[in-house]
Amino acid sequence: MTDRIHIYDTTLRDGQQTQGVQFSVAEKVQIAAALDSLGVDYIEGGWPGANPTDSDFFTALPPTRATVTAFGMTKRAGRSAANDDVLAAVLNAGTRSVCLVGKAHPFHVDTALGITGDENLANIAASIAHVVAQGREALFDAEHFFDGWKADPAYALACCHAALDAGARWIVLCDTNGGTLPSDIGAITAAVIQGGIPGDRLGIHCHDDIGCAVAGSLAAITAGARQVQGTLNGLGERCGNANLTTLIPTLVLKPEYADRFATGVTPQALTHLTRISRQLDDILNRVPLRQAPYVGASAFAHKAGLHASAILKDPATYEHIDPASVGNARIIPMSNQAGQSNLRERLREAGLEVAPGDPALARILDRVKAREAEGYSYDTAQASFELLARSELGQMPTFFEVKRYRVTVERRKNKYDRMVSLSEAVVVVKVDGEKHLSVSESMDETGTDRGPVNALAKALAKDLGQYSEAIGDMRLVDFKVRITQGGTEAVTRVIIDSEDGQGRRWSTVGVSANIVDASFEALLDAINWKLLRGAA
Repeated sequence: MTDRIHIYDTTLRDGQQTQGVQFSVAEKVQIAAALDSLGVDYIEGGWPGANPTDSDFFTALPPTRATVTAFGMTKRAGRSAANDDVLAAVLNAGTRSVCLVGKAHPFHVDTALGITGDENLANIAASIAHVVAQGREALFDAEHFFDGWKADPAYALACCHAALDAGARWIVLCDTNGGTLPSDIGAITAAVIQGGIPGDRLGIHCHDDIGCAVAGSLAAITAGARQVQGTLNGLGERCGNANLTTLIPTLVLKPEYADRFATGVTPQALTHLTRISRQLDDILNRVPLRQAPYVGASAFAHKAGLHASAILKDPATYEHIDPASVGNARIIPMSNQAGQSNLRERLREAGLEVAPGDPALARILDRVKAREAEGYSYDTAQASFELLARSELGQMPTFFEVKRYRVTVERRKNKYDRMVSLSEAVVVVKVDGEKHLSVSESMDETGTDRGPVNALAKALAKDLGQYSEAIGDMRLVDFKVRITQGGTEAVTRVIIDSEDGQGRRWSTVGVSANIVDASFEALLDAINWKLLRGAA
């Protein structure tokens, strides 16, 4: 019989404390829907009354399978729980579950609250009892618990018992400063259970200030805790919270946990994890971390020829799980370190079967190495590599031909007498034997100049004849520039990441002494790859 691990997501509350992150109500609803589809047990929506967005979220959210939780703090000293307006605002959100944070460290009780230890215990008990009396499930977040335990274990444990005895369903041990080692978290969690707090009433909430939030969470689970808290993509204050995109697949896929514990995340739901992770980054307008475990674009990338050769024989040689189980994919990057085993596997993934020993393999490798000597990089620009290979194999159709283009950048005063820039692009292409001339500006609806590359992209998309509709859902999501040589003969490398409405994401590269020309080359590759996929 397996124990149940309850997954508690706090992306919308603790994750929103990330520097530079501020969700709108619509974005919070969108993220909550994604979390609900994934199968988490709890969605902590925010602190009602703390700001209008959090309050409005609880009104706007449609019914969910997951238990939506409102967050707040224990009552303030000198008033009853029933007469604390801050606590009342939390309860007025009408959620089935309420999580209250309270101090579990004598230093914070004395310094931050300015009350006695006994008063703090009474506040915890009264607050939890009030929540339970309203017919709600109560959780107690024991703030600074591990530091408090090290300072005064008896008092830290007393805080937990005050909440448990008052009816709390969950007592959550918080490593608020994120500095506790996993070995200490495991030992202290076990000691808390020995001290009378049942493991099936115990949760863990870790921050990542020493890079151990996931390890600490797993240590607590191993010691007996049965609820784990965290955020998507590890969002959170300072260095972030325990990353659920790492924790969840570890619990579901690793036999050490999967054989002992059950979660609400099904194997089918787990296949959407990468998409959900990238959806959050898209909402935040952030570039996904390539090296992120499980969901990163490089999580299953095999660059060395020796590795790729072994992967062809058995993926388990260099992969700890099947990438598809988390909705990710294997990548065999191409670079001047690559051998023919890498090349044939990458070609096979692109739908190109080339027999071992085919002279074309050597030609492609030679071309890759020559181009990388010029400044190109096919390590990450997989789409550009595929176009190069298809060209060498005679399997690259010509969709259109660029006859000429021109970009101008102008600085001028707007109607508010402010100096603004404006980029304008003119592109002439030949499609099906006919020339098409398009002109576009980079100014968006807000009056902001989006730059010459944006103007070029808009001009190209405006009139590609029969292909215009095919690239209508394509958009540029990242743009990286690097100078590969210094001095007066500097060479600029541009990497463009593109995405379409089908959720496909691809990277292309351009190189030139002129940054606009390098950008245009990468943009053309991006469009050609999109058209190639549409024609395939």
